[in-house]
Order: sequence, then C-alpha cells, then structure tokens
Amino acid sequence: MGDRRIAVVVYDGFQLLDLAGPADVFATAALIARGGYHLDVAAAEAGPVRAHNGVTTTAVAFDDLTDIDTLLVAGGLSAPQHLHLAAPIARLAGRARRVASVCNGALLLAEAGLLDGRRATTHWLVAEDLAAAYPRVEVDADPIYVRDGTVWTSAGVTAGIDLALALVAEDHGTALAADVARGLVVYLHRPGGQSQFSTPMRTGVPRSEPLRELRAYIDANPAADLSVPALARRAAMSERHFSRVFTRQVGLPPGRYVEHSRAEAARRLLESTDAPLARVARDCGLGLPETLYRTFRRRWRISPADYRRRFQHREA
Repeated sequence: MGDRRIAVVVYDGFQLLDLAGPADVFATAALIARGGYHLDVAAAEAGPVRAHNGVTTTAVAFDDLTDIDTLLVAGGLSAPQHLHLAAPIARLAGRARRVASVCNGALLLAEAGLLDGRRATTHWLVAEDLAAAYPRVEVDADPIYVRDGTVWTSAGVTAGIDLALALVAEDHGTALAADVARGLVVYLHRPGGQSQFSTPMRTGVPRSEPLRELRAYIDANPAADLSVPALARRAAMSERHFSRVFTRQVGLPPGRYVEHSRAEAARRLLESTDAPLARVARDCGLGLPETLYRTFRRRWRISPADYRRRFQHREA
C-alpha cells in the first residue's frame, strides 16, 4: 500500500501554522515509520499562495489532485472571504476517505454542507458566529478537536497539531503518534479544552446606570456578600424584580454572573500572583480550595495548579 495523500486546502491570507503544524506531524510520522504520508498543498489555481504572515507557499491546483486520502482545510482571517471555495471543497471531499479542518477552516466545510447534522468545533473566537450562520451544525466551542464519523474539526492554530496527531494515531496506532509528539516536543493529548485559553465571558452592558455600577461592584469585590438578597438591597429593588431586570439587561441570572465573575477573578489571581490556592479561593469568594478545584475542572477541565503553571506571568 502506498503513502496516504494529504491535501491541504489554502487560499490567500490563510494561517500558515494551520498548514505547517499538521505538515510537520505527517512528515515526522513518515520519517519515523519510513513512509506513510505524502502531502500536497492545494489551491483553486496552481502557483504561489501568500499566508497572512507574508510567507508564500506553492500550491497545486484542485483539478490536479489525485488519490486523496485526507482533505484538510486550513483556516485564516481571510476565510470568510473565500466561501466560493465551498463547491470545489465539496467535490474534493467526495473523493476523500476523510475530511478535516483547522481553526475557522470549519467555516468552509460548513458552507460546503459537510458539517450539516454533525458536531464540530472551531476557534473559540468564532464559534458563536459559526453556530449562528449554520444552525444545522452542532458547534462545541471547547474541545481541541472533534471527530464525527469521517469528518474532523479542530480548534484554532496550534490545535491543528493535536488534530494531525489524532489522525496519525487512527492510521498507524498510538505508539507512532506518541513518538511523533515526543519528537516535536508537544502533548500527545493536550489536557483541558480551549476554554482555558479564551478571554473572559462576554455579557450585555446594562442599560441602567445602577446596574452598570452594581456589575462593576461584583467584579471588583468577589469576596463580598454577592447573594441575590444582598445585591437586590444594594440595587434598591425587590429580589424578584432585581433578578428579572438583571437577567434581561446582562444576559445571565445574577447568581450565574457572580459564579462567572468569581471564576475569572480566580483565574487572574493565579496568573498574576503566587498566593496559595487557599488564599486564592478565599479572596475570589469561592471559599475553599476544593471549591476552587471543582470550579476549574468544570469550567476549564484543568486544575488550578496546572492552570497557574501554564499561564502565570511575572513582572520582569
């Protein structure tokens, strides 16, 4: 049996790492196993294709591709400008054993109808947009990659490496994928989901000044009494009226907003201080280290200690 041919779809403005990361995974696997993969960079027209960072690669034309095993669509800031590629991508997908995307390359798969009725992921920044534009796609913003039948999708940028390792493991077993991961000095299975890399929650800005001030108070005082009765008194409203108005203007019930705000406060403390976990839990209003641990495992699928090791930043 010959090498499996991987065709990576690119276009002007694509994200170079969406190509380079998986390409190095497949090349390393072929080096270790003395064969197994051949990679083609493909575009609508043959010739040079410029990535977003200015690096140019040379592509073959879609029409020149033969014997496609895996069709992989790269993402990039310019992906929404290339929806016209959906039709040729759909045709190529019909000739491939499996189809995959990196980052918002999922947008092109969705436009081609290849994600209809399937679970998929993409970069956390554009997950809501993908779900809104393609309601037949079940978008899950947290996983590093998702497999649904013969269609694979991954989160943003470096997640293409995770995806490619999973494809190697499917083709040749976990042992070879682990050897590739060791050679590239990356995780074989990255712990946690992409929510650990995302920015704080996006909520509505309250229309009324008292609620804007109250939300600022919640965010600035996570260890205070932030129960609904206490917040309602501070807002000079009945509890029932306060809960209804807060939910309508902010987009979350007050109790859930407080939970989110305290979790974000804990994340900031872990990133910026060396405070013991017990103090972090107390200062952000979570009370006990066990509550802090459960909060991080539930929201980011990672322990507070592991989060600090990865994301703590120190002043020079």
